[in-house]
Amino acid sequence: MPPARPGPNLSRIATSLGVSVATVSNALSGKGRVSESLAEKIREHASELGYVPSQAGRALRTGRSGVLGLVLPDIANPLFPKLAQAIEFAATAAGYGVLIADSRGDVAAQTQAINRLIERGVEGMVIVPRRATRISSASCPVAVIDTASTPGNTVAADHWQGGRDIAAHLAELGHKRILIIGNNPESNVQNDRAGGIRSGLRAGMQSATLWIERLERDRGGGCSLGLAEKVREGFTAFAALSDLQALRALTELQRDGIVVPDMASVTGFDDLIWSPVVTPALTTTAMDMVTIAEIAISSLLKTIQTNGSRVGTLVTAEMDRVPMQLIVRQSSGPASPVQIHTQTENS
Repeated sequence: MPPARPGPNLSRIATSLGVSVATVSNALSGKGRVSESLAEKIREHASELGYVPSQAGRALRTGRSGVLGLVLPDIANPLFPKLAQAIEFAATAAGYGVLIADSRGDVAAQTQAINRLIERGVEGMVIVPRRATRISSASCPVAVIDTASTPGNTVAADHWQGGRDIAAHLAELGHKRILIIGNNPESNVQNDRAGGIRSGLRAGMQSATLWIERLERDRGGGCSLGLAEKVREGFTAFAALSDLQALRALTELQRDGIVVPDMASVTGFDDLIWSPVVTPALTTTAMDMVTIAEIAISSLLKTIQTNGSRVGTLVTAEMDRVPMQLIVRQSSGPASPVQIHTQTENS
């Protein structure tokens, strides 16, 4: 099979129109002294021939690649494809492409991903960091999306406010004892969400926290969380710090005969794609991915335009946190202290 014919270059366009390569280049880039009528003629002819500008050539001429990097901690987590899509859309609207790297949950792999993107000439980078990642080692401007308590964070959802909204919702339903369920006790995001829940508890309410990582370290992966026993102890609400943990709680409670929300309520965070379609549909809080992405990209590009693309700078934004939205569905309902008391008596 013969090789595909390459697209037209500037010299082919110049030859066919009887002008210089410099004239064609200036017309297509909008630079130099080219009359509007000739520039329009060149652009139309280039379009007819299927000319596509060489990104590599443009980078050599301008020192700008027109490409940003995006480093994610785990693309398998259904939250991050939503963020990647929002980042790519915001970057495209600003005339930039995006290279995406996935660290697969490993700190060393994320550091390597940062280095690979730098080698590929990205002008700036958006990073959702793993703990202990050395973001400051990147030699280009970096926008960080994590949480307000993360040093150098650029913009993020207001996870603390999201936790307070969950607590207020459960308080209005009459819940007094709440079990907070998280996965990673070293996660800034999960700690901010848990802190928000605790700060939102009203008089007479109590909470305890269960960290799945710690429990599985002792009992093995996929072990029971012991939630039915927690119900018998008087807990009426389970506030998971992500929808993934909420689904695990919901599945375990239903398996052990606990009817949700009649006997216990379950809430989550993130509003993942399946959260509205599980049974019962999950009460959760949603991040405004579009606004977060727009702030991150606009702040990053502003820094690039001001400081250049080879300066290791942590990007700041005028608005560093975006409100979360509480979405009430069927997995949360009024507390039933009489029923809980009966269960305790019969246990």
